[in-house]
Amino acid sequence: MDRHLPGQKRTALTLMLLCAWLLPASAQVQFEARIDSLELLIGEQTGITLDLTCGKGQKAALPQLKAGDELMPNVEIISASTPDTSLLNEGKRVEVTQRIMVAAWDSSLYCLPPFEATVDGKAYRTKSLALKVLPVEPLDTAHLDKFYPPYTYMEPEFSWADWRPAICCSFLCVLLLAMAYTLYDRARKGKPIVRIIRRKKRLPPHQVAMEEIERIKGNRDLAGGDSKEYYTQLTDTLRTYIQSRYGFNAMEMTSAEIIDRLVRENDEESLRELREIFNTADLVKFAKYTTLVNENDANLMAAVEYINQTKQEADPNAKPEPEVIRETDTRRMNQARAMQTASVLLLALALALVAYAVWRVAGLLT
Repeated sequence: MDRHLPGQKRTALTLMLLCAWLLPASAQVQFEARIDSLELLIGEQTGITLDLTCGKGQKAALPQLKAGDELMPNVEIISASTPDTSLLNEGKRVEVTQRIMVAAWDSSLYCLPPFEATVDGKAYRTKSLALKVLPVEPLDTAHLDKFYPPYTYMEPEFSWADWRPAICCSFLCVLLLAMAYTLYDRARKGKPIVRIIRRKKRLPPHQVAMEEIERIKGNRDLAGGDSKEYYTQLTDTLRTYIQSRYGFNAMEMTSAEIIDRLVRENDEESLRELREIFNTADLVKFAKYTTLVNENDANLMAAVEYINQTKQEADPNAKPEPEVIRETDTRRMNQARAMQTASVLLLALALALVAYAVWRVAGLLT
């Protein structure tokens, strides 16, 4: 018997080492089920949590559960969530969790069967769960005075503070729409947003003409050079003066037509000097007539004399007339584009305010 003792010891040691090697491997897989409530009434629901923990590289599969299945007679699965996987121990282990909701349709003490999952093809089961379902107490028709009717509906009190944002947004929306329409209308018609007007004292026609003649007189190169340009500027000055002084369009009339028109306004002596200036100017312009310097000076003095004889003094009490400062085409086009862009932005803001006001009112009415 003593000879066989060492062999038995070796066998026992081998079995111990094998168990020590197998136990950690089997302990790596844990599968358990937890129930939220052990008691509930008929028709009430309770939750069951399935928790499976295994190694990262292992293939785990929870039981296939879906709404409508029965765990046992009169115990039905109402809903089953999708399994949720998370990593444990710095990614070395995997935890798979699933929630199911169950309900019972008959009062009894139920022993729910264990749930079965597989890991690498091996089945693992949870412990059985106990569930006690209580019946619903019947209505006590003998003591109806203990049941009170529902409270009547109470109308909420009106508060301006609740409606103030919607009202303010409505007024602001109307203002923005008016501004957007104004900008769009002015941009379409080519009108500026603000028209710049300055008050300027209007000079009488004879003063304007005398300033222009002084300019021609001071230009020595013009007087002693191109006679055609000299007489063109001189006659244009006289035409402008006559048009402003007598109110007819002298700029579009010939010399003879101007003289015929002034017969009713001027005496013969004034018309004689004016006729001589126009005749000389026509000869220079159309017959290439060359004048002398003293002849130019004489006609210039004759023009001054005609203006002095026919001038009309301005009223010292007259109010200055407004003068509108006109803008260039480029600047006007830029303003039109800016006004169109601003009108679109204002319209978008107004629509946003309308949507916000409608949302506020709908919230107050519901």
